[in-house]
Amino acid sequence: MNLASTLNNNYAVTVGFFDGIHLGHRYLIEELKKAARARGLKSMIITFKEHPLRVIDATFKPELLTSNSEKLEQLQSFGIDKVIELDFTKEMANLTAGKFIKQVLYEQFDVRLLLVGHDHRFGKDRKEGFVEYQKYGQQLGMDVIQASRFSTEEFKQISSSTIRKALKAGKIKKVNALLTHPYSFEGYVVDGFKVGRKIGFPTANLRLVEPDKILPGIGVYAVEIEWEQAIYKGMMNIGRRPTIDNSDTISIEVHIINFDSDIYNQQLKVTFIDKIRDEKKFNSVEELIEQLKIDKEYVSTLPTSK
Repeated sequence: MNLASTLNNNYAVTVGFFDGIHLGHRYLIEELKKAARARGLKSMIITFKEHPLRVIDATFKPELLTSNSEKLEQLQSFGIDKVIELDFTKEMANLTAGKFIKQVLYEQFDVRLLLVGHDHRFGKDRKEGFVEYQKYGQQLGMDVIQASRFSTEEFKQISSSTIRKALKAGKIKKVNALLTHPYSFEGYVVDGFKVGRKIGFPTANLRLVEPDKILPGIGVYAVEIEWEQAIYKGMMNIGRRPTIDNSDTISIEVHIINFDSDIYNQQLKVTFIDKIRDEKKFNSVEELIEQLKIDKEYVSTLPTSK
């Protein structure tokens, strides 16, 4: 392509849902920036507000690694010229790949280069692949290139689904390494069982702000709690409280160490540092208390993430 003929409003783009903004996404974004610079184009990321599968199938429940606001904040931190968040509608879902490339990318957003992830497919029913995308691009004078598969010595398979699987298994260190930052969610403090304070370990019971965010698997975790710009260490239990309640309902409770403020109805940010142990049923409340003391001592020795 003749760089002199490139207009300032022409873009190099990559398209995707980008849940988690993990190592693979970061590699793709850096490749986009390189390709844009080499061709004298501006860089653009196009993503979607709704998970595309939820639009196609109303019963689909996404298990998100990032909320919309988290995703946009992270995407905008990469020095990309423009980040576009589209409404993924049924009309868009019915566009073939060729029509999406022409009507949305080329005509609406002045795209002159499309970078496709190594296993990314789009368009109605995702029937077509990279060869077809290249053909449609050539018809418009748009370069279509494909990123190579990205892996590391430690991680041969890097994807959002890999991270979800690790999170459900409580493999927090693996999750945080793949994301390149600690996994977190925000929660409202809601009315709870008030049993914790009776045994010397008061807990805040949480309800997710973003109900579609995925929870780590059942277990006890070392966490950090952010409230009013201060960071506190904590122990979080995700589970059924088998010693005290043995409920079928999964509860989210956190004991914040060295903390005694009234935070009912407040919003907290929870950042996961590591899994401490599995949830278990103790023979007595006294045994539970002794284990909680051990958990607290361990969490207190951990370095903070910031």
